[in-house]
Amino acid sequence: MHLPWCTQKCPYCDFNSHEGFTPELQEPYVTALLKDFDSQLPEVDGRLIESVFIGGGTPSLFSGEWIQRLLSGLAERIAFAPGAEITLESNPGSAERGRYQSYREAGVTRLSIGVQSFNEATLSRLGRIHSGDDARQALQLAKSAGFQNWNIDLMHGLPEQTADTAVADLSEALALSAGHISWYQLTIERNTRFWTLRPTLPNETTLESIQSTGEQRLSHAGYHQYEVSAYCLPGYESRHNLNYWGFGDYIGLGAGAHGKLSREDGQIMRTQRTRSPADYLALITNGSMPAPRGKTIGQQERVVEYVMNALRLKSGSPVENFTQRTGLPLQQLERAAEQAQSRGWIEQLENGSLQATPLGYQFLDSVVASFL
Repeated sequence: MHLPWCTQKCPYCDFNSHEGFTPELQEPYVTALLKDFDSQLPEVDGRLIESVFIGGGTPSLFSGEWIQRLLSGLAERIAFAPGAEITLESNPGSAERGRYQSYREAGVTRLSIGVQSFNEATLSRLGRIHSGDDARQALQLAKSAGFQNWNIDLMHGLPEQTADTAVADLSEALALSAGHISWYQLTIERNTRFWTLRPTLPNETTLESIQSTGEQRLSHAGYHQYEVSAYCLPGYESRHNLNYWGFGDYIGLGAGAHGKLSREDGQIMRTQRTRSPADYLALITNGSMPAPRGKTIGQQERVVEYVMNALRLKSGSPVENFTQRTGLPLQQLERAAEQAQSRGWIEQLENGSLQATPLGYQFLDSVVASFL
């Protein structure tokens, strides 16, 4: 579920996020999300909800009351699996972190907290509106509110960052972690302020030092890398993200949301909603919302999309999942994998898994391109 508003747009962000949030938007937007789900409910009749990810934007701009109404509305329409993982993204600002207890009471089981850095100068260069102390307090308050599972979102390779300050950030995150850290390098994307006014970023030597030292620090703390930018203690993997990378199905709700649904007739559909929050809200007419725009994924696209997702997992994906998730015979994957195998980028499929070699994992874009 995508809640697309932020207090302030960060200069590096190319997500579908918008300024201009007011509390009055909560009621119509929650109503729209539930109507959106109603429009897609026939496609998932009889299934269970295994996980929910409430992302943004900054979903924690919404009060606990409205998150509770949203989750209760879903539960009235479809059954949740026992112990379903329900994650809500949050920023460490004072208003948002003051709501952690109400989110817990609303049914949220996991937080993803956008720390990015604990360093004051770095946060200022990133255009973040919280301080290092705000982040520390937010993580302590998450624990006090009764959460036992949260993700710390942390970036490196930041403007004017040194290897020492990057590793200091990671060390502090490990000390305050509940078992999961998303640790990834800043990339400059189009349609961001950083694209137009490029900051001074660390050179390649510094970036290599940050990566190697950071990976050692994570490993020594007992964290394993299970996805390109995700590290955790055993048992703390994000189930929602594992479904993404395993080419599983998911419903996308909200402005700009994407979904993937497998149908009984063998078709696989990609769905998409309009990016504009105002246009999204305007879709409700006569109390209902039309089904989202959909596109069928062709056979070749299925192979590439499956590989693109599955190879992000460090452990790869069991080969039997290919036929189960794509509806295609395994021979199509074997033929497509020949070039990557000959170059030593992926393991031989005979071992029962589609998995990148250590070399291939360093150059995933090239590996995926070989399947085109």
